[in-house]
Amino acid sequence: MSVVSEACPPFAPFFGFAGAASAMILSAVGAAYGTAKAGIGIAGVGTFRPDLMMKSLIPVVMAGIIAVYGLVVSVLVSNDLNPDGDYSLFAGFVHLAAGLSTGFAGLSGGYAIGVVGDACVRGYLYQPKMFVGMVLILIFAEVLGLYGLIVSLILNTKATSVCS
Repeated sequence: MSVVSEACPPFAPFFGFAGAASAMILSAVGAAYGTAKAGIGIAGVGTFRPDLMMKSLIPVVMAGIIAVYGLVVSVLVSNDLNPDGDYSLFAGFVHLAAGLSTGFAGLSGGYAIGVVGDACVRGYLYQPKMFVGMVLILIFAEVLGLYGLIVSLILNTKATSVCS
């Protein structure tokens, strides 16, 4: 039986669902941009040096991981959602904040991976010694999305739905 009060209005689950959706959507958009932008550079490398193609795929793989961060947070938030039972407005706002932090971090991380991946893969075509530097910069770009995931996990542990 659901309790309707100021702390637990019937529209409270909307914010939780919005958090889950924003985590998934924004992270997927960031990953898609990173994949597309880095893929352009990989296509340019493939025309001149097909032997470098496998090592050049690293930015695309790292961009795909950004979308997984959004999926993880979306699943965690949706597991806490209980639209028919007790779900407080506080929990809804915390879940919205968790989703937005992962989503925007994923969006910025995917953008950074795309820009770095495109430029570094093209540079790797002319100077193979750039590979280690490229991977290091891509790791720092990936960490942007990981920071959002960590913040979301901390926020998700603070979401309590106590309605009385």
